[in-house]
Amino acid sequence: MKLYVEADTNPKALSGARIAVLGLGSQGRAHALNLHDSGHDVVVGLRPGSATRQSAEAAGLAVADPAEAVRGADLVAMLVPDMAQPAVFDQIRPHLKDGAALLFAHGFNVHYGQITPPDNVDVILVAPKGPGDLVRRQYEEGRGVPCLMAVAQDATGKAKQRALAYAHGLGGTRGGVLETTFAEETETDLFGEQAVLCGGATELVVKGFETLVEAGYQPEVAYFECMHELKLIVDLLHEGGLAKMHEFVSETAKWGDLRSGPRVVDDHAHERMREVLKEIQDGTFAREWIAENKQGLPNYKRLMQADLDHPIEKVGSDLRGRMAWLKKPPAAA
Repeated sequence: MKLYVEADTNPKALSGARIAVLGLGSQGRAHALNLHDSGHDVVVGLRPGSATRQSAEAAGLAVADPAEAVRGADLVAMLVPDMAQPAVFDQIRPHLKDGAALLFAHGFNVHYGQITPPDNVDVILVAPKGPGDLVRRQYEEGRGVPCLMAVAQDATGKAKQRALAYAHGLGGTRGGVLETTFAEETETDLFGEQAVLCGGATELVVKGFETLVEAGYQPEVAYFECMHELKLIVDLLHEGGLAKMHEFVSETAKWGDLRSGPRVVDDHAHERMREVLKEIQDGTFAREWIAENKQGLPNYKRLMQADLDHPIEKVGSDLRGRMAWLKKPPAAA
């Protein structure tokens, strides 16, 4: 493992460089603002009529149409959603400067061949391991979210130093920058989302809720036990791993964890995880997701609605409405 920190960064790698950030979603906003506050020359590329154009300008960022933003840029950060990237790339490709760097925060389109950059540009990846809001808040507090970094194509001989300098501008070298590959970042990211963080965790919650309700327990009590209290455990794991979780739960909870956890997430679940990973590695998932988008997302919409219609959502909404501390205060004008 190679972990890069601030001392490993060449401050001249992006000195005087013009950086075009395409997209102003969660990551795009954080990247643009952090880079701007780090002293870089940043322009945000947004399509005409974009709803985020006004907020970008209000934040002091220069804004241009994507093609204009890319024209003359030394580094182009492709931060629009994955499925929108190929079309955007087709639009901006003629305007890519010879020797520029093309940067991604997720390797999906390069790894699965949906985008083939020209030979005369660096192709790099900087992926903060946290949502954009956290990337921004940590930067403002003088800290930084750790990042993954990769180089897929080094046309200039400066690709790695450019990626490190970009990560440094985000605050990433404060938390550490881990070197990886486009393949490793893409496949592990997709696996984590599907098997553990989103798909695995939510299905575990829902199945636990259903088991208790089917056994005659009140849905509200089932919600508290299976969803509401999950935050406590996740926070402990996030802060100190398994050791801290064990330190702060009861002895009874620890014994239940050790005795019953492996019975629920057993070898059968492990085998299903291997199947999910294989479908990511061989491109099956990518092909299905690309085809789903081209067909107008019929299965996606059906499955999403089924999730939102589940009884746990109705019970949870009613209970959360009574928890004033969960409601964020309105943003200052």
